[in-house]
Amino acid sequence: MTATIIDGKAFAAKVRQQVAEQVSKIRAERHEAPGLAVVLVGEDPASQVYVRNKGTQTVEVGMESFEYKLDVNTSQHDLIALIERLNADPKVHGILVQLPLPPQLNSDLVINTIDPAKDVDGFHISNVGLLGTGQKSMVPCTPLGCLMMLRDHHGSLAGMNAVVVGRSNIVGKPMAQLLLGDSCTVTIAHSRTKDLATVCRSADILVAAVGRPEMIPGDWVRPGATVIDVGINRIERDGKTKLVGDVHYESAAKVAGAITPVPGGVGPMTIACLLANTLTAYCRAKGLPEPVGLTA
Repeated sequence: MTATIIDGKAFAAKVRQQVAEQVSKIRAERHEAPGLAVVLVGEDPASQVYVRNKGTQTVEVGMESFEYKLDVNTSQHDLIALIERLNADPKVHGILVQLPLPPQLNSDLVINTIDPAKDVDGFHISNVGLLGTGQKSMVPCTPLGCLMMLRDHHGSLAGMNAVVVGRSNIVGKPMAQLLLGDSCTVTIAHSRTKDLATVCRSADILVAAVGRPEMIPGDWVRPGATVIDVGINRIERDGKTKLVGDVHYESAAKVAGAITPVPGGVGPMTIACLLANTLTAYCRAKGLPEPVGLTA
């Protein structure tokens, strides 16, 4: 068996096209556009690249992009004051504070200062609670992207056994909630799960989000299962730096029915879903119908 490759890069392009079409319609009919504000504190190289890509893609789909680059020594007071101004700004419909933050800043306090309706990362405690109780919320971008790809590949997910390896607040826990919402039977596993291999082999859908390079080998994958690899790990191999996932791709691809590659799988979906969330936040703020196919 050779797995079908779930092409996240192509799927993300399709999502961005859907967003761009709706934004174009909004501009034509309402003479305005959804606005996304991104706040970067400090000069972390990976964060700088990520923020630059977000800004570029925001403009490409026709949205308004607002970038705030703050000094690494920015105080908690000043950052909170900026977020409160963005909360009150009617041109801003989505607010994202790039993580990680410098050590003098309290990430939880910062995230929970964002207006939950503008929290396009879906990290505010109110959105976490709404998602956990099956109510309308802003959904974290990476799990939302995974769900979109699974729905596209399978259609209905009802009755499928799903195993999520990883229990982070950013991916693992919200991913499990989304799969429950689509009527999967869900197991949350992690690095300390007893007989993790057997648990993984029970999955029709296996989501790897544990942050350990190639932790899950092919013989942990049930034949025909769908594997969603959220991991992005840099390793040294043969004197070169290589990106790998949490799943050993070569062995898993021989067993799985479908699999996301690394890179080019889940990664591109994260920014695409950030744009989708910003559009959703705009529509909710304006009392417009939510974008079809771009929400949980």
